[in-house]
Amino acid sequence: MKNEIKTAVLYSDIKPNDEQTEKFIKFLTEEYGTQVDLRWEKNTKIKNGFRLAIGGEVYDWTVDGRFRQLKNYIKTLAKENTGLIPLLKENIKNWAPEIVANEVGTVLTVSDSVAVVSGLKNAFYGEILVFGDGVKGMVQTVTEEKCGCILFDTNAEVLAGTPVRHTGKIAGMPCGNAYLGRVVNALGEPIDAKGKIETEVYRPIENPAPQIIDREAVNKPLQTGILAIDAIFPIGKGQRELIIGDRQTGKSSIAIDTVINQKGKDVICIYACIGQKTSFVSGLAAALKKHGAMDYTVIVSASAGEAATVQYLAPYAACALGEYFMERGKDVLIVYDDLSKHAVAYREISLLLGRAPGREAYPGDVFYLHSRLLERSAHLSSDKGGGSMTALPIVETLAGDVSAYIPTNIISITDGQIFLENSLFHSGQRPAVNIGLSVSRVGGNAQTKAMKKAAKTLRLDLAQYREMEIFMQFSSELDEETKNRLHYGQGLMHMLRQKQTSPYNQHTQVIMLICALGRCMQNIAAEKVSEFLKKAVKKVERDYPEICANIDENGDYSEDDEKKIISAANSVGEQYA
Repeated sequence: MKNEIKTAVLYSDIKPNDEQTEKFIKFLTEEYGTQVDLRWEKNTKIKNGFRLAIGGEVYDWTVDGRFRQLKNYIKTLAKENTGLIPLLKENIKNWAPEIVANEVGTVLTVSDSVAVVSGLKNAFYGEILVFGDGVKGMVQTVTEEKCGCILFDTNAEVLAGTPVRHTGKIAGMPCGNAYLGRVVNALGEPIDAKGKIETEVYRPIENPAPQIIDREAVNKPLQTGILAIDAIFPIGKGQRELIIGDRQTGKSSIAIDTVINQKGKDVICIYACIGQKTSFVSGLAAALKKHGAMDYTVIVSASAGEAATVQYLAPYAACALGEYFMERGKDVLIVYDDLSKHAVAYREISLLLGRAPGREAYPGDVFYLHSRLLERSAHLSSDKGGGSMTALPIVETLAGDVSAYIPTNIISITDGQIFLENSLFHSGQRPAVNIGLSVSRVGGNAQTKAMKKAAKTLRLDLAQYREMEIFMQFSSELDEETKNRLHYGQGLMHMLRQKQTSPYNQHTQVIMLICALGRCMQNIAAEKVSEFLKKAVKKVERDYPEICANIDENGDYSEDDEKKIISAANSVGEQYA
């Protein structure tokens, strides 16, 4: 409009004289085609140059502003010409800073590392913004008038009125082989006092999941070393298997054992600690180092003491790092411990950003929060390098309620769940896997022939035992056949008991299953089953090493091999007669 008058503010340490003021007004009038009211505000931080703000745009003629222009100019030259040094010498002589208007926003409010910014009309979701003197943040919500951002530096002093600048960059995670064996934060910065990490690439933390055409079927086993899982609920490379249960029922233990079991199997492991205690993270690193697992593992930590914004970023940063290895043909195992705390962190951020709360006060997009994370796990086709990323998300329930909002969501996203039962855990059955509620939707496709043959009717036998065990509480007299079945079931349950950080190799698991389902321990007291199985495995390893080698290397065994294993086990069983 012709009668419109724009207000411009000139920030500088020295007030401009009348002649300089007229030049400023003339420039702005020609640039914007309207009358301009120019005000001057003293800013002692600007010793050389000035900063001119009009509307949402800023002309930055400070030393820092001109230096930024020079850096961008050098970057442009580097992209256009490989002979950079002579080109720089030639062009920098003639370079002069340009008067360019940059869109600069202003912080309206800040609360718990969540800032609301106005004046950035061109901001986009996931963009990195720079607050004040260098504090970085990421755009989380965008509306016509303002955008919501999360701050990366939770200790920084960002106040209302702080200027905010664009970077045009997507939030990302530095990646490289140098991360193996390290403990880092959600920004990829080392927190293990082992020095700087040399990175190779910078990947966006948010990335589209691989397309269906770029995936292959999940058919290669990723063994956990835990008999109860590998035999009944096998996990395949590229699968997403949820570990779910109440607090202190051994969820993290299963994930840690699985990481330890990948030693020597050319699998890279990433453990994302979300909202965990610092003592847990240090204990995890120590346990993995003790068992030689840190050499192929990266721990990404956002501890309970850190802001919700950092806890929100951690699993996406870990996933970006996992994708880096997967796209280079590697097999990756990634653990998210745990996503219920991640959902709580996201709920806190969303409420601070003014989003409408829904069920259990979570925002409506909380399903998308985890689906866009877990869907990135896949087994890529050979055309894409053949790599895989297997996800083990962990979710905590309250009083075993798997129908709560977050557990329900993640169960529907994943390819199965390992449900850990509180009563089983406290009765000494560890891992406390509930056979009835646990499932793997990949099933036998992710098992070797040896494991598939050896497991046979294990799940059915255990289900029948659990049913008979309940019935037994209401009966005072039992016939001999029922007693034998109960004894057999008790033996199976004792066989599935396994110490923490003691994963079994494949031939050990197969030998134990053949002994159990071959009724080799029918006459052995339940409390002696573990001892018997150890001796039986050692005898087979000593007498028939070729059978063990065949199972480990080729994943199979013959009927004759099975007979030899049962014969060896029966000879050991005679000691318990």
